[in-house]
Amino acid sequence: MANEVNNFQDIISHCKEYGYVFQSSELYDGLSAVYDYGQMGAQLKKNLRDDWWKSMTQIHENIVGIDAAIFMHPTVWKASGHVDNFSDPMIDNKDSNKRYRVDHLIEAFAETIDKIAGDALINEMEQLLAKDDFAGLKTLIENNKIKCAISKTSNWTEVRQFNLMFSTQIGSVAEEADTIYLRPETAQGIFVNFLNVQKTGRMKIPFGIAQTGKAFRNEIVARQFIFRMREFEQMEMQFFVRPGTQMEWYNYWKDTRKKWHESIGIPTEKLRYHDHVKLAHYADAALDIEFEFPFGWKELEGIHSRTDFDLSQHAKYSKKKIQYFDNDLNAEGKPYGNYTPFVVETSVGLDRLFLTIISLAYQEEKWTKEDGTEDSRVVMKIPAKLAPTKLAILPLLKKDGLPEIATELMKECKKHFHCFYEEKDAIGKRYRRMDAIGTPFCVTIDHQTKEDNTVTIRYRDTMTQERIPMSEVRTLVEKACKG
Repeated sequence: MANEVNNFQDIISHCKEYGYVFQSSELYDGLSAVYDYGQMGAQLKKNLRDDWWKSMTQIHENIVGIDAAIFMHPTVWKASGHVDNFSDPMIDNKDSNKRYRVDHLIEAFAETIDKIAGDALINEMEQLLAKDDFAGLKTLIENNKIKCAISKTSNWTEVRQFNLMFSTQIGSVAEEADTIYLRPETAQGIFVNFLNVQKTGRMKIPFGIAQTGKAFRNEIVARQFIFRMREFEQMEMQFFVRPGTQMEWYNYWKDTRKKWHESIGIPTEKLRYHDHVKLAHYADAALDIEFEFPFGWKELEGIHSRTDFDLSQHAKYSKKKIQYFDNDLNAEGKPYGNYTPFVVETSVGLDRLFLTIISLAYQEEKWTKEDGTEDSRVVMKIPAKLAPTKLAILPLLKKDGLPEIATELMKECKKHFHCFYEEKDAIGKRYRRMDAIGTPFCVTIDHQTKEDNTVTIRYRDTMTQERIPMSEVRTLVEKACKG
């Protein structure tokens, strides 16, 4: 684990050095648990979002996408249960005044002890959380002599709930302003638009509504880089089904979503299912698709069978009928009639998915050359279809007409995928820089190009090179980016 943690710190440093992720407001010493995506990170994030959006709204004929506002009527969050139930058990250390999320505190301690004992501790914690046994949780912390990382003492307060929603005011005069919330999830924007989408899109059950967008949670203990942030992006899809068929669709999406993660380059052995011990107030089944991050197995995506809770709650609080008229026949040959659809949800954090791809891609390689000397490189082996920059175009020299030829190739290719042009430094240094950025292909324009219109293409992952006609470069890169 120590080596993996060190490797994770190297990943964080690499992300900053090569324009993937920066600490937010770093100029002013930063803002905790908030991050900015640099030029490379923003493009990788967009590529991931686009692939997800395509897999949902283009591949599936019965799924459409929307973009709901971040600000919503405050009653939305009362109806959804977030005002009363969206909280985490917290505990404070009396000596340091530092606040911890109870599950994070216990999980961190479990990582420092024997694996069998650690797993037993986590299992006991999950059982107590499932029963909302706060006294039992405090006893568990005290019996294991879990200490505060700052004060090094076990002088703890009682365990209590802490609401995670950010609140703000809307209105021109502070005294007259109404309190509203920054959305803690994107799902509710889908539910309150169910009738709008169903009617205008003439959607027929079963169908889905997808959305990507920012969400906000006042995490007291945000940690592990961009894994847990206060401002993050979700990619969610709510799939509306007939009551009684939800488990069939739950299993369908459980399998389909895992296959999608594998399709973007995540190895099967790095993914697993984890069934929830404690179900959310709206669910009759729930699981996480977990990924083995450098700091352990953690949630990447959630699959939830939400029953008819959300639509029923919004109907109750809005006092408006939210139902679907189904004129198809049931098993007895009779029309289904009016009913409130059940919902199966898929929800993946885009930032966590980004971290997953980065964690897999980052590699430090060393080898012995033919002359016996040692060589090394840091390379980001991001799948070609996700890589921020697909092709680097590198004239060997800044003279003899080579930049002009390279510029023509750049003009041809940049309309179809992201390219990078560079003349500075020796070609070896430029290759290493492209390796570190994650560019899968480099093309070198040299004097032979002037003679026979061929170029040297270098493959990032293997570092092999071959000579190909310049006219084939675009086709080769496009084919690789399609997987």
